[in-house]
Amino acid sequence: MADNWTESRVKKLKTLWEKNLPARDIATHLGGNISRNAIIGKANRLGLRREVEKKDKINIIKNEDVLLKTKGCRWPFGDPGNEDFYFCGAKQVPGKPYCLEHCMLAYRKKESRKN
Repeated sequence: MADNWTESRVKKLKTLWEKNLPARDIATHLGGNISRNAIIGKANRLGLRREVEKKDKINIIKNEDVLLKTKGCRWPFGDPGNEDFYFCGAKQVPGKPYCLEHCMLAYRKKESRKN
């Protein structure tokens, strides 16, 4: 697969990666049967990094008294010892401490036992 990575393709990969295009879309742009995984692998080998979008911190909660009484997703972000620690704050799933997205991360379905 090394012969697929011409200087021109590497340059185009870098340009598209910097624009935060998904790896699948970059593979489509480059053509030549280059897979999404090949794009990700090459980007890693080239040391390309992406900026991770941070969620808005609209619901930052600092006061511990308020913290215990607030409604909203309790999924933590950051280190509790740091000033920029906060909770998601999105609408909770009824009866759960988290929003739907974070419930999907926090809970697993019970697997049925086979005797």
